[in-house]
Amino acid sequence: MSARFPVPQPASTPGAAPGLTRRRLLRHGTAAAGALLAAGPLSGCATSSSSASALSVWDLFQGGDGMLMDDMIKAVSGRPRGFEVERTILDWGPSYYTKLAMSAAGGRASDVAILHLSRLAGYAPGGLLDPFDLDLLAEFGVTRQDFAPAVWSRTQHDGAVYAIPLDVHPFIVFYDKEAADKAGLLDSDGELAPLGSPDAVLDAGKALADASGHSGILFGHVLDTAQNWRQFAALYAQTGAAFTLPDGGPAEIDVDAAVRVVTFMKQLFDGRTNPNNLDYNSAMASFIGRRGGMIMLGEWELPTLKKSGVPLGAAPFPQVFDKPAVYTDSHSFVLPHQENPDPERRRQAHRYVAEMVKQSLTWASAGHIPAYQPVLTEPEYAALDPQSSYADAGEVAVLDPPNWFAGAGSNFQNRMCQPLQSALLGNTSAEKAVRQMVREADTLLRQPNPVA
Repeated sequence: MSARFPVPQPASTPGAAPGLTRRRLLRHGTAAAGALLAAGPLSGCATSSSSASALSVWDLFQGGDGMLMDDMIKAVSGRPRGFEVERTILDWGPSYYTKLAMSAAGGRASDVAILHLSRLAGYAPGGLLDPFDLDLLAEFGVTRQDFAPAVWSRTQHDGAVYAIPLDVHPFIVFYDKEAADKAGLLDSDGELAPLGSPDAVLDAGKALADASGHSGILFGHVLDTAQNWRQFAALYAQTGAAFTLPDGGPAEIDVDAAVRVVTFMKQLFDGRTNPNNLDYNSAMASFIGRRGGMIMLGEWELPTLKKSGVPLGAAPFPQVFDKPAVYTDSHSFVLPHQENPDPERRRQAHRYVAEMVKQSLTWASAGHIPAYQPVLTEPEYAALDPQSSYADAGEVAVLDPPNWFAGAGSNFQNRMCQPLQSALLGNTSAEKAVRQMVREADTLLRQPNPVA
């Protein structure tokens, strides 16, 4: 689906994009195949018919997020030095990343696209993206100092910056304020007090169950391809242990730390105080129906939960082990590779990205944390409830280990989730689950990196 956002008044027209040829498909065929292998089968692809003057942008935002993106594009397009933008919206999931790779390899790339930052390692090394010119971005008022180091550190490959983050979208906790208050879990400001240890979280689950009269902490994971991994990754990072996926393997995982984490997950979701067998939708329905005091979810569910009538609070994922860490990802702007890009058009693409990140207060209304930190200091952001309550999650962000097969919507997350799900359902021990995770990671690492 495409939408055109014309400049409402005359503006200078950047030079037309140079001709693109099929030879790039041959040149980057291996890289595109790597993206296909990581993402899954190619489905039907939307196409863009951008004029020479319009900036073509690709993203995967639909529903409420899609409407907010429309609002942001309209805001930057409607200024005296606005943009003519043709936006193409593609379905989220593996097919999006396949189409993005094939467009860059086949000479059909958009000027700007959205990429989950966790997927950068599958695109930048293979020449599917072009780096940003930081001096040019600085000319438009955006510098590296405007982003949290935990997120900015993942924007780079080989010394160059290939992604400019729009947001940080963390895995957090939402809670029923009335149940949490009754359970004695709120501080003097009415916010969730720090928990700080495995025992404290277990006790909180029991107290919330007593307060709600039903369940304590809800977590929908059954048949989900990412939920278990999000929770495990946050808790594992809190132990201070490293989880790395070096090309060729083997995976570098602290098995003792991983077993400690899975053991805690099994204790927390014991099937009594906190159910262990919920799928995503049933966990959501239970929380909205006030049959649980807390739920572990991505912040992107905020709009749905705010409509529910639950007296809603939110907080970063609790620190359970030795150091604070919150599992996140980031929707980021990238420049899909173009052969001999027109300098003026590329300049306008940089200006467009700079203007869009400055509009991220609008984006924050859906729950996403603006990656552009000057927005976080605005009084309007501080007034957002409960968004401002978990803004600190961006400072301790943890993403998937960088490798071409990992990241949002990847088979890696799915393969990590399966043994974790088995452990939570009581079908296997923590030790066996971790050994299976190691085997799955090693199997993926033995596959040759097609983008190297």
